[in-house]
Amino acid sequence: MSRRTIFTEQAPAAIGPYSQAIQAGNTVYFSGQIPLHPATGALVEGDITAQARRVFDNLAAVAGAAGGALADIVRVGIYVTDLGDFAAVNAVMADYFQPPYPARSTIEVAGLPKGARVEIDAVMVLS
Repeated sequence: MSRRTIFTEQAPAAIGPYSQAIQAGNTVYFSGQIPLHPATGALVEGDITAQARRVFDNLAAVAGAAGGALADIVRVGIYVTDLGDFAAVNAVMADYFQPPYPARSTIEVAGLPKGARVEIDAVMVLS
């Protein structure tokens, strides 16, 4: 099976030895996105809502570069530094996805790169 690297300048460049996403067959595996502004690479300032919106915008850009959209995402992994932010992240996610919602996990972690409060990865299936 061939692999295709997905890259867009509409999402932040990887900050390590990884790709924004990799397509294998009709499945696209997204690396975790943190709330970095694509043009500057700077962490988005603001509350968890602002950070979550930036992450979903970044994921949407990568999905588009792969030939899909957020509606094609079948699984989302959310990592937060404070589970107290769970409801706020849920509210933002509801603005970006429509039923049937993707499968999801939400995990509290001790820390994230660059001091981010949220990181999200995903799996997308293209038809």
